[in-house]
Amino acid sequence: MQAKSSHIVVAVAVLAVTLCLACAVPSLAQTAASHPLTAEERENALKSLQATRDAFLQSIAGLSEKQWRFKPAPDRWSIAEVSEHITIAESGIFGLVQGKFMAGPPTPEKRAEVKATDELILERVPDRSHKVQAPEFLQPTGRFANEEATVKAFDDARKATMDYVRTTNGDLRDHFGPHPMLGTLDAYQWILLISAHSARHTKQIEEVKADPNFPKD
Repeated sequence: MQAKSSHIVVAVAVLAVTLCLACAVPSLAQTAASHPLTAEERENALKSLQATRDAFLQSIAGLSEKQWRFKPAPDRWSIAEVSEHITIAESGIFGLVQGKFMAGPPTPEKRAEVKATDELILERVPDRSHKVQAPEFLQPTGRFANEEATVKAFDDARKATMDYVRTTNGDLRDHFGPHPMLGTLDAYQWILLISAHSARHTKQIEEVKADPNFPKD
């Protein structure tokens, strides 16, 4: 009977210690908790997204149908086609961030693979001294009937991006995806890429408008 009582005492003691540890030490889920964006990161991304949104919409404001459809050369895009490309890239990249990069568990060990800085993305991607061919799925195909439809699709997509940045508690810095030219980027950098990409092609729109044969009305 005495041995049995001793075992009970030991068991109770072990249970008590376990409960105390549970109170004092965070659970595994807690220690792996996400690290949401800092206030500065949110603000920087939102400022960039807002500025590039405004610049794009300003670049296409007040265009006539002839100006909207004008092509500087058979192998160059019209403003309508550039605008379509900006719009589908916006929703496509954001879809990757939400549906693929953020879908799995965080992998902070991949942080060392990231070579590009936030500043490099925002400065290098808009630089049109280096031309690249858009992948086929981002090529314009006349998805939108007119300028109004394009603007609505773009504005809806950009609003979704900005709402996400404004409200997400996801650890965007610990989720990653490969870029064919920039290498591994974290999910926050992919958001910055959305902004930088639209800035790049807004410059392309200005190039079309500067063409000597661009219609005057």
